[in-house]
Amino acid sequence: PTMTFAAAPSSATDVLVVGGGIAGLATAVGLSRAGATVTVVEQEPDFREVGAGLELAPNGTRVLAEWGLLDEMISLGVRPHALVIKDAIDGHELTRQDVGTEFESRYGGPYLVAHRSDLLGILLRAAERAGVKLVTGQKIERVETIGDRAVATAASGAKFEARLVVGADGLGSTLRGALSDDEPVASGFVAYRGTCRMSEVDIDADLDNVVAYVGPGCHFVQYPIRKDTEQHGQLLNQVAVFQSPAFLRGEAEWGLPDEVDAAFSGCTEPIKHALRHVPRDRHWLMYDREPISQWVDGRLLLTGDAAHPMLQYLAQGACQSIEDARVLQSAVADAVFTQSPGAAGWDEAIRQFNNIRAPHTARVQRTARLWGQSWHVDGIARTLRNLLFSGRDPKDYRYTDWLYSVTIRSIT
Repeated sequence: PTMTFAAAPSSATDVLVVGGGIAGLATAVGLSRAGATVTVVEQEPDFREVGAGLELAPNGTRVLAEWGLLDEMISLGVRPHALVIKDAIDGHELTRQDVGTEFESRYGGPYLVAHRSDLLGILLRAAERAGVKLVTGQKIERVETIGDRAVATAASGAKFEARLVVGADGLGSTLRGALSDDEPVASGFVAYRGTCRMSEVDIDADLDNVVAYVGPGCHFVQYPIRKDTEQHGQLLNQVAVFQSPAFLRGEAEWGLPDEVDAAFSGCTEPIKHALRHVPRDRHWLMYDREPISQWVDGRLLLTGDAAHPMLQYLAQGACQSIEDARVLQSAVADAVFTQSPGAAGWDEAIRQFNNIRAPHTARVQRTARLWGQSWHVDGIARTLRNLLFSGRDPKDYRYTDWLYSVTIRSIT
């Protein structure tokens, strides 16, 4: 979606959400359902997502179902049969997790893969239906708490007043600077990603599953993200990730296209063949941040990647942002619109939210790093990893229960 809205300042609103990506729009939808009036301010001239596919695990799709958005998401996405891990060197399957009926029953929601822009569009339309005010072309640079309200000032000089400002301005968050002087942490890995129509390429891909080939210093992921329709054929999402030699040498420019083919030169032929259909005109340097325990400064609250940017190995970036939105919705509905209307209610709501979400997302951030490390080992470590993965019981849910089973933890 590339919808554009008037860039006029807001005199007053319950909540001002800074950032119109998945985290910001999900927050707006959730808070509207809690009873709050919400304004979303996006610095770009329109609302859009840059990127290709994403994965939505049950902890995210359960929330979409509660919001009445899951059927539309299913209609635009794909329900894979399984998550499959293969060795990138020889191509043999190491393990798989069926995500069909038993999985859905256990976790209360489906596993979906979809285009990022489709999810953003669904959230954008839901926000519009909820009466959220959408403002574009305003970059919020600072937030000041004055009594029981916050004033956000844009680069243009426009001011926005609210009871609460939610910073959902992503990995490079400007507003996070009020809480931490940390910087994004470079992993040294870079991602090249893109989609292609199966009808236009000669790739022999598995269109029933999410497949991740894991190898020394690299991995390659394939999955379908749109069904066959009259408008467009089956879209295949492909992601090629590797550790940049230029980064290891300490060079300022790293992850450039001239490194791609060499990074996968030792991989199985299907990867090298599919790699020809991955665009080289854009790449994503992979960063996260160290977890922080405090996301609140007066009436400023961080959420999504502004609060907990994570590497993509658990495919939880979007899901954790949606979880944030649902937990904040519950906290605000309970503390502000049920028990304690007024200033005390807002303070209690954001305290509850911070106490619930910060420890959990810190665990997700740290686990994503460790999971990525296990994917990229070589030598005897690769042999041991393959033995461990191959010996896994497909019915063993111990590594996913903590992540997928509970979205709303008790608020005390």
